[in-house]
Amino acid sequence: MKLKHSKELALRRRKRIRYKIIGVAERPRLAVRFSQKHIYAQVIDDRAGRTLAAATSNAKDAREQKLKPNMAGAKAMGERLATVAQKAGVSAVVFDRGGRRYHGCVKAFADAARAAGLKF
Repeated sequence: MKLKHSKELALRRRKRIRYKIIGVAERPRLAVRFSQKHIYAQVIDDRAGRTLAAATSNAKDAREQKLKPNMAGAKAMGERLATVAQKAGVSAVVFDRGGRRYHGCVKAFADAARAAGLKF
């Protein structure tokens, strides 16, 4: 019962955040998700319904680094996504933390992306 309730609350939190954050061509949405094993990040243009840039910790070029969803892995993924996004021509984004609190791995990811050149 408690697990079901916490999942409902997390879904409600995610929807509330997504209602306020919309990615457009000038400032697409940077969505980040942390699972138990991997980190997934996308730069999305919601109006066009397209993913402009994406980076995951289980991609072929990232497997050799063995990135985990911890602070070090979040920093490396933030830098990796920023370089991929800049190659795609994206310099400014809106950050979607996916219902998670802005501390720990989420904050490390955002700070690394900012340091690598993304503006948000």
